[in-house]
Amino acid sequence: MASSRSIKRPIKTEMERFEPFFSEQLKSKIPLLRIITNYILRKKGKQMRPMLVFLSAKLNGNITEASYVAATLIELLHTATLIHDDVVDETYQRRGFFSINALWKSKIAVLVGDYFLSRGLMLALDTDQIGVLKVVSEAVKEMSEGELLQIEKSRKLDITEEVYFEIITKKTATLIAACTTAGAYSVDATAQKRGWMKEFGTYLGIAFQIRDDLFDYEKTDLIGKPTGNDIREKKMTLPLIHALNSCDARERKKVLSTIRRHHKNDKKVAEVITFVQQKGGIEYTHNKMIEYKNKALAVLNKFDDGDAKQALIELVDFTTERKK
Repeated sequence: MASSRSIKRPIKTEMERFEPFFSEQLKSKIPLLRIITNYILRKKGKQMRPMLVFLSAKLNGNITEASYVAATLIELLHTATLIHDDVVDETYQRRGFFSINALWKSKIAVLVGDYFLSRGLMLALDTDQIGVLKVVSEAVKEMSEGELLQIEKSRKLDITEEVYFEIITKKTATLIAACTTAGAYSVDATAQKRGWMKEFGTYLGIAFQIRDDLFDYEKTDLIGKPTGNDIREKKMTLPLIHALNSCDARERKKVLSTIRRHHKNDKKVAEVITFVQQKGGIEYTHNKMIEYKNKALAVLNKFDDGDAKQALIELVDFTTERKK
């Protein structure tokens, strides 16, 4: 399977230059802000979003200063939404690190998130990247709507497959599509090619989220049992939705009642996981993921061969085959 290192190879120089460029946008005279910003910069992940911006830019032309602005803008706004999400969800850890609200409390976390948002907006305006700003602002709006839609539907446990795809498109796919669209925008790609990149990013994002949702039924704890974290949080994802659509009304009522009343009970959660497995929820979801993977690859086939295209093909494979 491809690694993030091999995917980054065509844009190695750009990714190395991106780090100081990004850090430069966060400089502040406020000591507390400097401390928190340095903490955030130290715990960055695989940097999938800047990678997508640069690979999309390279696929559509020659990477420019505008490409660095686009990657930075997306990373700033995305980081801000994560900080705010941790406050809303009362999450105290993210990827093994303490969240900002865990270390500095919610008020400071919200203000730091606001600071990141404002830096992103100012960067776009200062460099006259209005088109990219519009793309990213639209993505943030969609993400907020997706989150609210999921909260609304989760309370009633009445998410249909159609609503599920609407939620994951808004919550996850729109940001990835913003990366690929912004990358194309930054090199003055044609409207048609920008449209293709948005389509590619959307399909990739949907496949990415479906893979995430499968983990809940595959990942195991210390004694080898699936974790069932989504069930514990009463999240209706595709494996469960399909299983509920494949049973009679009595069985459906019983399973939904178990999730409502016993979602913290290990034994009951294990029963729901077994139910999903027996009703073919895992296989169905895996097939849907492959369907969107193939749609993403079909869009890439519209572009000429090259190292950026090959890296994006590897990224699609990596997204659907990853183990974490």
